[in-house]
Amino acid sequence: MGENKKTGGWRTNKWIRAAIPALLLHCSIGTVYCWSIFSQEIADYIGFSKGATEWAFSFAIFFLGMSAAFLGNVVEKDIHKSSLIATVCFAVGMAGTGAFIWYGGMNKGSIVALLGIYLCYGLIMGIGLGTGYLSPVKTLMLWFADRKGLATGLAVAGFGAAKAIASPIMQAMLSGLGEGGIYKMFFILAVVYFVMMFVGHLLLKKPEGWHEPQKKEKGQGILDVIKTKPIMNYVGIWLMFYINITCGLALISQEKMIVKCLGLASFVGIISTVSAIFNAAGRLGLSAMADKMKDRNTIYKIIFAVSIVFTALVIVTGGIKNGAGNMGLIVLVLALIMLVNAGYGGGFSNVPTLLSDQYGMGSISALHGITLSAWGFAGLTGNQLANWIVQNFGQEVEVAGNMVNPVGYQTVLYVTLALYIVALVLSMVFVKPVNKEK
Repeated sequence: MGENKKTGGWRTNKWIRAAIPALLLHCSIGTVYCWSIFSQEIADYIGFSKGATEWAFSFAIFFLGMSAAFLGNVVEKDIHKSSLIATVCFAVGMAGTGAFIWYGGMNKGSIVALLGIYLCYGLIMGIGLGTGYLSPVKTLMLWFADRKGLATGLAVAGFGAAKAIASPIMQAMLSGLGEGGIYKMFFILAVVYFVMMFVGHLLLKKPEGWHEPQKKEKGQGILDVIKTKPIMNYVGIWLMFYINITCGLALISQEKMIVKCLGLASFVGIISTVSAIFNAAGRLGLSAMADKMKDRNTIYKIIFAVSIVFTALVIVTGGIKNGAGNMGLIVLVLALIMLVNAGYGGGFSNVPTLLSDQYGMGSISALHGITLSAWGFAGLTGNQLANWIVQNFGQEVEVAGNMVNPVGYQTVLYVTLALYIVALVLSMVFVKPVNKEK
């Protein structure tokens, strides 16, 4: 009876000490992907172009990756310190963004306001994003040792679902808070997310005795761990992760305009929410599916192969250019959007477990952090690559009352198709099969 009671307590504890705090942290920081909801409002309020303010999001993703890379060892040593850093930085960054938006509204066109938003939303929030993203992951993998993919997928799904949950709330706040609603929203959310993340910080705890089986591996440096396999094995993982994010961001950043191109402008909000659900479902479903596979890298081969097939189909049919009024092509393009979102999310959730299968659990937080630098660089290249292509190829035409560039969006797909093919080759040639039970 005593042993059963103890086991039951442990099973309850892993949800309270790992899963719930992970969701509280990731559902907060994942709202960074709501940027498109209010980016135009920020630009209008402070008197700058949308292109100028867009860099704030790119900087946020870049510093997410960089802070994860450089603070991975902090997470490895002390998750309470790292989760507190995440909580403070994310909340302060959000409040600071609100303050500089307010200042920009009072001083239209002020470069101080724009640079302040870059600093707060980009650098400070970016540090909170990187440390907040990493902090729960290893803890989950230790508590759910038999279903590591499901556990990390659960948390990372919270990051993906945050957009679907927060978007309608933010839109309601923007319209309901009246004059200056854009900066007021940031102040309110800074408090809400601080509370959520601080509760997650207090609850987050590694299982008792977790360090005992790790002693042999703990002394190794990250480079030593990577060198336990051919260096191209890790380079392959980093590059295919980078490519998957770059392609995902390139398409997702144009998603709203592609939907308008199909004559579905009135459904943009609904389709955005559905695509966010696919993103979250990919994070949870594909990582849980990978738990059942002998080689977790197989899931990446599936992601890249499916992306190649549907991207090629939309290119061959001219789905984006010819889709308006053609239900078959509309369904095909929407299927591409949803599947890329799912593969984008699934690529994230499987990285820590793929790395643990390949290199062991000893330094997984630091190794995961370095690998997330790929996310940082993709944050600078994905959106900007797509924007450059759209600006330099094709021209705007009117579709159902909206000015769109069908040729430009279609051209983006040629680039993502080529990159997906490279990623598939990397996953097949350089990333070696490994026994997950290692």
